[in-house]
Formats: sequence, C-alpha cells, structure tokens
Amino acid sequence: MEQLLSYMSGYGFPMVVAAFLLVRMEGRLEKLTASISDLTKIITERL
Repeated sequence: MEQLLSYMSGYGFPMVVAAFLLVRMEGRLEKLTASISDLTKIITERL
C-alpha cells in the first residue's frame, strides 16, 4: 500500500489509475480475443 501511495505522489493520481486499469483489463482483452477467434473458426466451418 505504501508503494502505491508513493507512485501516486510521484506520478500523479490519473496516471496511476490509468496504469491500474490497463493491467487489470489485459487479461479480459486476451480472453475476448480468444473468444472472437473461436467464433470466427466456428462460423467459417459452418459456411
């Protein structure tokens, strides 16, 4: 927690929040990309 406060004072609150959200959403974006790829394969096979 102290490290987070140190980053906020050094880099600014908006930058820390943006970095946190990017890190948190990375996994979700990878899953979404995999799902879209799977759906594309299924649709291609059915056509």
